[in-house]
Amino acid sequence: MASLQDLRRRIASVRNTRKITKALELVAGARLRRAQSRIEEMRPYADRMQELMIGTARAASSLRNLALLQQREEVRRVAFVVVTGDRGLAGPFNGQVLRRAFELERQARAEGQEVVWLAVGRKGASTLRFRRYQVTAQWAGFADKPGYHDAQAVGHKLAELYEAEEVDRVVLIYNRYESALVQRVTTTDLLPIREEVLGGEEQAEEESGPRADFIYEPEPEQILQRLLPVYLETEIYRALLESAAAFLASQMTAMRNASKNAGDLIDNLTLSLNRARQAEITQEILEVVAGADALSG
Repeated sequence: MASLQDLRRRIASVRNTRKITKALELVAGARLRRAQSRIEEMRPYADRMQELMIGTARAASSLRNLALLQQREEVRRVAFVVVTGDRGLAGPFNGQVLRRAFELERQARAEGQEVVWLAVGRKGASTLRFRRYQVTAQWAGFADKPGYHDAQAVGHKLAELYEAEEVDRVVLIYNRYESALVQRVTTTDLLPIREEVLGGEEQAEEESGPRADFIYEPEPEQILQRLLPVYLETEIYRALLESAAAFLASQMTAMRNASKNAGDLIDNLTLSLNRARQAEITQEILEVVAGADALSG
C-alpha cells in the first residue's frame, strides 16, 4: 500500500492537473463561441459568391478555357489536403481525420492512382512524415484561428498544382463542426470545380424563362477566370473555419472529461488516504494497548 505521503503527493498532483484542464476547457469554450460567429458571418459571403458565379457563367459563351473547371479524362494523381490541428489535447479530432485520409489513400492506390499529400496543421504533417510520406506542402500556425489570407495561400498552391497538371484531382479532408459534441469528418472535391456549382441543370431550366440582360466588361469568361480562384479560396476558408470550430469543441469536450476523471481520481485517492490514515491510527492504538498490557503484566 502507498504511504500517506505518496497519496498526498498524488492528490496534489491530480488537483494541479485538474486546474489546467478546467482552464483549457473554459478558454476553448470562449473561443468556440467566437469561431461559431465567424462561420455564421462567412455564410452570406459564400452564398453571394456562388450567385455571382452562376450569373456570370450563364452569360459566358464557353467554359472550355477555364483550367479549374477542366475534367481530366484519366485521374492519375490525386492530392489529399489533410486539415488537422497544430496541437493535441483535443480527443479524437486529429486521429479521425488521418484515419479517413489513409482509407482514401488505400482506395486510390487500389485504383492505380498516385497520392500527393498536403497538410494543414502540424499534427497532420508530423504524422505523415512519421509514416515516411513525402509532404508536398505544409501550412501551420493558424489551425485554431484561420484568416482569409491563410486560405489564399492554400488555394494558390492547389490551383498551381492543378493548372500545371501535376495533380488531376484535389480532395479536402477536414472535421466539419455540427455541435459542441459532434464533429464529423468530411471529404470535399475541390478541384476540378464541379459545373453544378455554376448552375448545372438549373441553368438550362431557367434559360427558358425571362432573364435580365447585362452588359459585362470585361467579357464574362474573363470575369469567371478571376472568380474561380476566389471561389476556391472561399471554400477552403469555410472548411478552415469549420475545422477550427470543431477543434475547439473537441478540445472543450476532452478537457471537460479530463476534469471529471481527475475529480473521480481525487475522490478515490482521498478515500485511500483516509483508509490508510485510519489503519495507521488503529495500528498506533493497538501498539499503545499492547504496551500498556505489557507494563501492567
